[in-house]
Amino acid sequence: MPKFNMNWIYILALAVIAALYFTSGSTNSSVRTEASYDQFKKMVMKGYASKIIVNTDKNTLQMFVKPEHIRDVFQQGVDKTGKEPAVEVQFGSVDQVEQFVDEAKKENKFSGDFSYENTKGNDIFGLILYNVLPIVFIIAMWVFIMRRMGGGGMGGASGIFNVGKSRAKMYEKGTATNVTFKDVAGQAGAKQEVQEIVDFLKNPQKYTELGGKIPKGALLVGPPGTGKTLLAKAVAGEAGVPFFSMSGSDFVEMFVGVGASRVRDLFRQAKEKSPCIIFIDEIDAVGRARSKNPAMGGNDERENTLNALLTEMDGFGTNSGVIILAATNRADMLDSALMRAGRFDRQIHVDLPDLNERKAIFQVHLKPIKTDETLDIDFLSRQTPGFSGADIANVCNEAALIAARHNCKTVGKQDFLDAVDRIIGGLEKKTKIMTDSEKRAIAIHEAGHATISWFCEHANPLVKVSIVPRGRALGAAWYLPEERAITTKDEMLDEMCATLGGRAAEELFLGRISTGAMNDLERVTKSAYGMIAYAGMSERLPNICYYNNTEYSFQRPYSETTAKIMDDEVLKMINEQYDRAKNILSEHKEGHNELAELLVQREVIFADDVEKIFGKRPWVSRSEELLEAQQKAEAEAMAEKRAKELEAEGTSLEAKVKEDKEREDRSEE
Repeated sequence: MPKFNMNWIYILALAVIAALYFTSGSTNSSVRTEASYDQFKKMVMKGYASKIIVNTDKNTLQMFVKPEHIRDVFQQGVDKTGKEPAVEVQFGSVDQVEQFVDEAKKENKFSGDFSYENTKGNDIFGLILYNVLPIVFIIAMWVFIMRRMGGGGMGGASGIFNVGKSRAKMYEKGTATNVTFKDVAGQAGAKQEVQEIVDFLKNPQKYTELGGKIPKGALLVGPPGTGKTLLAKAVAGEAGVPFFSMSGSDFVEMFVGVGASRVRDLFRQAKEKSPCIIFIDEIDAVGRARSKNPAMGGNDERENTLNALLTEMDGFGTNSGVIILAATNRADMLDSALMRAGRFDRQIHVDLPDLNERKAIFQVHLKPIKTDETLDIDFLSRQTPGFSGADIANVCNEAALIAARHNCKTVGKQDFLDAVDRIIGGLEKKTKIMTDSEKRAIAIHEAGHATISWFCEHANPLVKVSIVPRGRALGAAWYLPEERAITTKDEMLDEMCATLGGRAAEELFLGRISTGAMNDLERVTKSAYGMIAYAGMSERLPNICYYNNTEYSFQRPYSETTAKIMDDEVLKMINEQYDRAKNILSEHKEGHNELAELLVQREVIFADDVEKIFGKRPWVSRSEELLEAQQKAEAEAMAEKRAKELEAEGTSLEAKVKEDKEREDRSEE
């Protein structure tokens, strides 16, 4: 069915009004003609009139003609004039008409009805149409324009008069958002801190008996897609108190003072509903640091909104029972007055999920998907390092779409691997045509990356290498990044050397270089400048950080001499790693050549193929160590659980192991 639209009601009403207007003059289709007063008198005296109706309002009369005399008057038959044709006549005085009709009756020339009508009282529709309808039309147009202005950012459906009202959505108790803490996988620390706020609102005596106070505000900080808004939705689903939700951009308006008015109205509503929670998503839209120099383009309206927010959060007035949650991924740009204790007492960091948290997130998003029984969630969590919760949800959805595209009944391991490749590298371009020389050059380039990463201790472990074009890349090497809490200089240099392996392989084995290493050079340059200017890892500029986070600052925190030293150090560091990459490739040129040839033949090779050529990697990656430690911890937990079960049954673990051993021996015999 088509969607309901008020425009159809308006069109129908206009059509009815037009039909009434054009059909209001008469109720039949008989002919009406005009005649003079003398012609009227002659027709009456000849006996043509059947009845006469006088309209005193317009000084006109209608003389209806007898059927047998219709042809004498209209020169047409009844089939064309209708059953009751009439002659309309203008007259001067009603008295003269009455006197003439009386004379005609005395002479037996007229024996029909003689009556009066006054259309002044009956023509109400005409009065409405000509007098009231224009006013109604103007009012309707005004309401329509106000609604359109309201829908375009002028206060919502309430129109221009409520432009200063808060646009927050309120969720009362019983109107849950269908999201609870069970739906938020991982982020155990963030959930615990947010859950404390919900517990305080439900049971405040538990905290106040010891003299404690719940934080007035909590700021959720983290990269995009890590679940900050999802946590807020879970709070709305779990809390039994009113929950106000809005975005930071909802305060921003083209009119001066509207943002501050909306802030005041929001807190007024919150006080009326206290205890309650206010959630402001993307608070950096209004909470950005205020300019110290208004002449340099400071936004007065945004700063007024921020001032109103600061006052309401912790000014002279108190907001008892009103707790504020906010989310942002740009905490470094927020105003220091907004971040102080008393406004946002806590900063809850919602970071990218680690290995175990990714596994839990996969379990949440795989519930509605029909997966293969052999699918290993541990394998998927290891293949998606650095992925956020939103990325993992996208992987699951892409895998389901790929499986459906291949007409599969379930989603398997290869579908998920293809989905990861699709998200990281882009869509596979099967129609892109390359010459044999281009294909070989790309294979040598990617084999250079794989070879260097295999022989650098701290380089990320290789997963697979591909020369199938994806997105804007002609080839790619997939690695399993190490999830490090801190990064050392040696680790960064090894990664830099592996990144330069493609350009080094081109120069060594092709005798020329190409633009294929442009992205590699960009990454290496940024990494080198970060190490020297920010991390203090330079020999000539040790232990110095030149990072400057002061907004509206147009001066570098170092001199031109220091800038020249930085450039020299960056160039020296990159060249050293480039020479190191060429030396490693020269040492293993036979293996590199074999790897490149295999890549040309298959287009995609995996770490097992590289291991067959170069042998087992001499270093154990940190991911493998973490995985081994995790498996060991799980085994110990299972053993402890089994021991408790046996203890409850009255049997020791040693006796049970001995019994199992004897049973195995007997079965072997």
